[in-house]
Amino acid sequence: MTLTDERTARTAPGPAGRPRRRRKRAAAEPSAAETAELTRRPRLAPRVQVHEPTADGSLWIVQSGQQYIRVGADMAKLMRSMDGERDHAALVSTLGGPWTEHAVATAVHKLQEMRLLEDGRIHRHSGTWFKYVPPLTLQFTVLKPQRLLNRLVPLIRLLANRVVAVVAGILVLGGLLALTVQAPALSQALGQPLPFAVLLGVMTATIVTTALHEMGHGAVLAHYGGRPSRMGVMLFYMSPAFFCDVSDGWRLPHKEQRTRVALAGIVTQTVVAGTVSLAALVLSTVNGPSPLHDGMLIFGVSTYLTGVLNFVPLVKLDGYLALMSHLDIPHLRDRSMTDARRFLARILFGGRYSRELPQLTWAVPFGFACMLFPLYLVAVAIGLWSDVVQSLGLVGAAVMAAAISYLMYHAWNGGERLLREARRAGAGRLRIAFASVLAVAAVAAALVFVRLPYSVVGGFVQEGGQVRLVLADTADTDAVARGSQVRLERRGLVIGTDVGTGVVAVDRATRGTAPLSAFVPFREGDHFPMEVSGFALRTDKAPAERAGLAYVDAGSRPAWEWLYLKYVSPYGR
Repeated sequence: MTLTDERTARTAPGPAGRPRRRRKRAAAEPSAAETAELTRRPRLAPRVQVHEPTADGSLWIVQSGQQYIRVGADMAKLMRSMDGERDHAALVSTLGGPWTEHAVATAVHKLQEMRLLEDGRIHRHSGTWFKYVPPLTLQFTVLKPQRLLNRLVPLIRLLANRVVAVVAGILVLGGLLALTVQAPALSQALGQPLPFAVLLGVMTATIVTTALHEMGHGAVLAHYGGRPSRMGVMLFYMSPAFFCDVSDGWRLPHKEQRTRVALAGIVTQTVVAGTVSLAALVLSTVNGPSPLHDGMLIFGVSTYLTGVLNFVPLVKLDGYLALMSHLDIPHLRDRSMTDARRFLARILFGGRYSRELPQLTWAVPFGFACMLFPLYLVAVAIGLWSDVVQSLGLVGAAVMAAAISYLMYHAWNGGERLLREARRAGAGRLRIAFASVLAVAAVAAALVFVRLPYSVVGGFVQEGGQVRLVLADTADTDAVARGSQVRLERRGLVIGTDVGTGVVAVDRATRGTAPLSAFVPFREGDHFPMEVSGFALRTDKAPAERAGLAYVDAGSRPAWEWLYLKYVSPYGR
């Protein structure tokens, strides 16, 4: 999120009526006298705006960069009166009750802590074209959509009626029914290598749909009078995605409006998915199976699944924003996770803890779910794609190592936050040390005594009736020996199907080449050879596929050794 309608305030006049000069040295710290003067005669920072309520009963909004802060009418009037000329006594005289000089001084101190007041420093504004959002999001602005959406407001208002809503619902439900009817064809499409043109078409359609998804957020916000400030592309936890900055939605007077803004993208996305799925059913009825039909099915189901993921409120996606808006509780996820950490810290370390959300009985389990769900998503992605990615050699090993490193970083960061909560709550050092040692010992015991099945992932190719096991240079060839059992699989985008078994028939590998289609499920891979190590296989029956994935059974390993062999040793092979 970023600042909308950002502007720079003019320099306020000093006590003698002369304009204050901006210091030329951007890095210079203000002197003690300047700091004292800014405290005595406070004024808002240039980037801060105070927005009036847009409807009866709604709150004032203070906007500072990407932050939208709700304040009461008294605080808002105080902030609007901070012009750099009035001291505390003058502010009290201007505003009257309930303000006193002590109350003004307390408010000034709080606003300084929140960096909402001028502090005497020169702050460089990095602009809104590039933004880093911790912990792992990079945003690149491509479009300022305000003018475009303003022109579309009449059309948006024309479509905002119950008839269009009913038609949209019919398309969404009809698309789901169409996918159910076409389940056998869908399973086949997900379980076989596809032409590159189909994969490219699905990717292109997904990009366009994601752009429409984000435009849906902006359109509904513009319909309610808000100002979407930016649209662009981003790396969201290292995955490419689009975004639309609708942070101005916090200025909308009714929580129902903010909820609809948050859900608009999912509605747009599922309507597109339903329309394409119904079109796929018509196409198969008229023309029968075809690569185009396979691509439409894959696009339809993947778009529905993306919509479902967006709806889950455990990560900072549309579903979470909708839930937060519906409950009208800012920072719901962060505060729930804080309650969950404090609950766990109290059990492990003792101490006294306050609740961030005492009014929500489900805040603690919701916080734990928010902590674990991102790890679950990464783990599912690793389980789904690790075989294909790891078989690609050093590049695949680097991708998998990055995913595992993220999981470890997330766990370490969570442990640090847990310890900080315990120390702030006054937990005893001895108990903290004992519980920490016990936790480390439990992890070490699991790494040593838990054994995991270990397999070497590669590919197979069939040439002249001979089946060969082929392994990338980073594969663990030392774990492959004569007599090792090998499982052969036809791999699709999602589904894998066993097509045979074999036994390694030689002691040593021979160098050669193999088509990329042995490792990646697209048909044109036959035209892209790569250097591999090959082992002849003995099979009872030749597989029907010319190439596919292969799994060598290498027994089991302790968890620490399994992790080392999977994600560390490939860099040294």
